[in-house]
Amino acid sequence: MKELAIPMHVREYRSPLAATEKRILLWLAERMPKSVNSDHLTLMGFFGILLAGVSFRASAWDKRALFLVIVGLAVNWFGDSLDGTLARVRNRQRPRYGYYTDHVLDLIGTSVLVLGMSLSGFMSPLVGFGFLIAYLMVMAEVFLSTHVQHVFRMSFMGFGPTELRILLATGVLFLFRKPVVKIAGNGPFLLFDVGGVFAIVGLTAALLISAYRNIRTLYRQETLPRQRT
Repeated sequence: MKELAIPMHVREYRSPLAATEKRILLWLAERMPKSVNSDHLTLMGFFGILLAGVSFRASAWDKRALFLVIVGLAVNWFGDSLDGTLARVRNRQRPRYGYYTDHVLDLIGTSVLVLGMSLSGFMSPLVGFGFLIAYLMVMAEVFLSTHVQHVFRMSFMGFGPTELRILLATGVLFLFRKPVVKIAGNGPFLLFDVGGVFAIVGLTAALLISAYRNIRTLYRQETLPRQRT
């Protein structure tokens, strides 16, 4: 029986930090001990985001746990960003296995992270729930787009995973000094509630714009023959 050819996707990562990050990751991958492989790094990245989520929850009792959130985000970046680069440098790629495993763990880890944020007292559960729904819908659209277009777009409007980690870590630092803010004299509002609402709006816009573009492109690519009258 003849095997079906399964087309692989290409990665599209356009962000201000993309070129610099790529150079750093290549430098790290070339110096990684041979005893460390991509699976180890994937698990390290997963552990990092779980640590961030659990530390957010722990910050409800001890604010110092927020430092571990930043550590967890850094560990997540190291493992999650470097695993694919290491596989490519060593020519040990398993595209379908890597794509599926990496993103399933990302979905689980991000859900734990948002749950921890929602239970920390720094973000209300309603905003956290809304953010998680918006995030999961965007990821569903990204996966569908990757399947039909064979292009995995990792950023939108200049924001990719690395930029979002930096933005979140910066927000965590602000929690030590100013966990609440006033807007136009109204409030106070939780800082992460304000950030969460902006994130929901941004994710919703990304979903709608990307869906429109993909539907338009696919409509033009798959034209129907004219019916004879």
